[in-house]
Amino acid sequence: MTEMGPDPQGLAIYASRPSASEGRCHPEQRPDLRNAFQRDRDRVIHSTAFRRLEYKTQVFVNHEGDLFRTRLTHSLEVAQIARTIARAMGLNEDLTEAIALAHDLGHTPFGHAGQEALDACMAPYGGFEHNLQSLRVVDLLETRYPDFDGLNLTFEAREGLVKRCPLDQAESLGAIGRRFIDGTQPSLEAQLTNIADEIAYNSHDVDDGLRAGLLDLDQLCQVEWVAAIRQSVNAAHPGLGGRRLIYRIVRELIAQQVEDLLAESRRRIATADIDGPAAVRRLEKPLIGFGAEMHAQHRALKSFLYDNLYRHYRVHRMTTKATRVIHTLFELFMADTRLLPPENRQMALARAERRGERGQARAVADYIAGMTDRYALDEHERLTSPKRLT
Repeated sequence: MTEMGPDPQGLAIYASRPSASEGRCHPEQRPDLRNAFQRDRDRVIHSTAFRRLEYKTQVFVNHEGDLFRTRLTHSLEVAQIARTIARAMGLNEDLTEAIALAHDLGHTPFGHAGQEALDACMAPYGGFEHNLQSLRVVDLLETRYPDFDGLNLTFEAREGLVKRCPLDQAESLGAIGRRFIDGTQPSLEAQLTNIADEIAYNSHDVDDGLRAGLLDLDQLCQVEWVAAIRQSVNAAHPGLGGRRLIYRIVRELIAQQVEDLLAESRRRIATADIDGPAAVRRLEKPLIGFGAEMHAQHRALKSFLYDNLYRHYRVHRMTTKATRVIHTLFELFMADTRLLPPENRQMALARAERRGERGQARAVADYIAGMTDRYALDEHERLTSPKRLT
């Protein structure tokens, strides 16, 4: 019996259904207690790559403070926001959660600085993109099962991991990459999780930036949307200050984005001719999104954070060091594969035999991308410090 499983109750006509899944690369028997999307979620949670997210940077290097968000806490927050919206819209919560929890599995150490550095290292060899790396993790790099590489997730979960893809690489992804060539859309659950990711990291980077002292509330109120929220919170709670005020403002940021997303997405769906998930995929534009005013407010906040948080001199110092670490590791491993752990060296040699230097580089990138912040720093010290001989 091939895997299908019962459909959750209360799904809208346009929701993804496990009984109609396009399946897995390797057919499997259905488990007794779970449907296909629930199995996807559970496999992600039990994966090695998921556990490593605890020690991977969101904005701040993990060891800089115990209360800053990591890729793991960020993924949990995305899942919470996405599931709330999915439930309100009658979408499939299990699939939504699986995509949300897996969306950052391919992220490098040191956040976006690490990704940019590894992409620069890989420029002669096809580049590096963390969404595509997440797909590599679930399709190839996890080694938990005797019958296949990766996690063997459903097509619907896998397509939700790839937000963007260069056209020259889309063909190699098969059915997963087809929509980038045809200009069509993924499932509504995938569209929703993409926006929930943006809601989570914008709102929570505000919180972390204020906590770290890189931003202050008066400065943040240069964003008119935040200033208006602060004014409404002050009116409702006179004299509120400190962390309580910040928490209330961040909660309101999230709530307003969620409410607008629900209203606009429902409006778009109502005006579209949608009779099922297949009709969603045939569209040229997404159905899940903000209204024009909220989109502008969201972009204004994002721009403010880029200029005042991500480019803050303290963050820049960290990202500069992180970039140097990534470049040094890549150059050392490319020059001498004997520096790699035995399993990774064997992989590099095998891929080099098939694809030459390009294959070796991809194996090196896989190894570096899988590192936590702490492991990357330790590996860099082991390879470069005269005081560390082992």
